[in-house]
Amino acid sequence: MKPLFSVLAILAIIVGLLLLSASCYTVDVREQVIITQFQQVVGQPVTSPGLHFKVPFVQMVNSFSDQVMEWDGPATQMPTKDKVYIVVDTFGRWRIKDPLVFMQKLGNTRSAQSRLNDLLGSETRSTVAKHDLIEVVRTTKGRKAARDASLSVADSEADPLPAIQYGRSTLEKEILESSRPRVEFLGIELLDLRFKRINYNPSVSRTIHTRMQSERQQIAERFRSEGAGEAAKILGNRDKELKQIESEAYKKIQEIEGEADAKATEIYAKAYNQSPEALSLYDFTKSMDTLKKTLTQDTTLILTTDSDFLRFLKSAEPKGEGSKPDLPKGIQGLPSLLDLPAK
Repeated sequence: MKPLFSVLAILAIIVGLLLLSASCYTVDVREQVIITQFQQVVGQPVTSPGLHFKVPFVQMVNSFSDQVMEWDGPATQMPTKDKVYIVVDTFGRWRIKDPLVFMQKLGNTRSAQSRLNDLLGSETRSTVAKHDLIEVVRTTKGRKAARDASLSVADSEADPLPAIQYGRSTLEKEILESSRPRVEFLGIELLDLRFKRINYNPSVSRTIHTRMQSERQQIAERFRSEGAGEAAKILGNRDKELKQIESEAYKKIQEIEGEADAKATEIYAKAYNQSPEALSLYDFTKSMDTLKKTLTQDTTLILTTDSDFLRFLKSAEPKGEGSKPDLPKGIQGLPSLLDLPAK
């Protein structure tokens, strides 16, 4: 009898543990729970973390995240108001605000992501279609876009930047505000929505890239031509300055030579205006210099009877053995022409 009682006690303990484990459940701080009984909601959502109880085997625990979740929408092609087709990629943040409505309308997060793709994508297309491309690209209407440094002032004035009224941030807020009421009836709270990437249609992008390359090449050619013009200008200025320097140097040389010639002429004039002895000395030295430069051993010299050279040669001849040449007064003591070494 005792063994049977022991077996029954053990079975009772096991059943009790199973009933206890089936009737207990825990709620994580990151979760919120809804209890259903035969697919019908029982009570209010349980949001307080900790240990809770339910009817075992009859009531079911349905857990939903209470955290902020990410929505990353697909990149979608859409037109702008000025008929430019662009590819817009958006992302957002959302959370389950009412788990009861969320479970009734959607059931799980996968269905929620699919509905968000439809609702937010529709609002994005509607908002983008009401504005020009510049409104989607520019951040705020108060910000001034930087001009290309390669463009001149005339180019900037001829092609001014288009003015905007709203800006990208305002468009993001517009999409967010218009989407919130459409997702609230699903038990979802939309926290934020932003543009992740805005790009042209692939076929248009190739055309734009080609045009950009052409524009860059035109700007490069303009830079090269301007550089060549500046180089020619610099070389011209250099040649001009060199000629000016040479002209000034030549002018200075001529002035110095002129002053030297004037000084020499002045000295010569003073020598001519002195006594006949000084004049004879000057004539003699100049004649000697000329003879040294012109006469050689093979030179034949033909002189007239009234030539100064002949007069000096005759005066240089000795009159007797051991006698000195009869030189003009004032030049005695100088070596005679006959004593000069032959060249």
